[in-house]
Amino acid sequence: MTATSSTQNQSRVLPLYEQDYCHWLETTAYLLREGKLQQLDVVHLAEEIEDLGKREKRAVESNLEVILMHLLKYQYQPELRSNSWLFTILEHRDRLEKLFRDSPSLKPFFESVFEACYTRARKKAAVETGLSLELFPASSPFTLEETLNPDFLPKQ
Repeated sequence: MTATSSTQNQSRVLPLYEQDYCHWLETTAYLLREGKLQQLDVVHLAEEIEDLGKREKRAVESNLEVILMHLLKYQYQPELRSNSWLFTILEHRDRLEKLFRDSPSLKPFFESVFEACYTRARKKAAVETGLSLELFPASSPFTLEETLNPDFLPKQ
């Protein structure tokens, strides 16, 4: 058997999900719209739906960490404040606002991971600024409301 025929045989055995993910998505959407539920790849469909929820939660954490890191930089490096920092804070607040608008159930998740995200943001701020980790408070100096407030900036 040649390498080519081996590859061809292998692709016939693999489920569509593993052969061509984009095509699998299109086919799954088609089957759902047509009501052909018996033909669905239910196992992979369930995994994908669960992964969507995980991605949304990771997006909350990622955006929150960016906001907190930049708020710390803004507070502890006033001489380096820039429009770029302001834009980054605004952009990531907007992203969280959109996530919460589309999925209000993410708000309690945001609240539950706030301190863990602050801890990671604090370490990243120390690395990025070159300032001592101990300079930054161990607990967030910003409230949940301040963090999301488009008009809030720390004073120095």
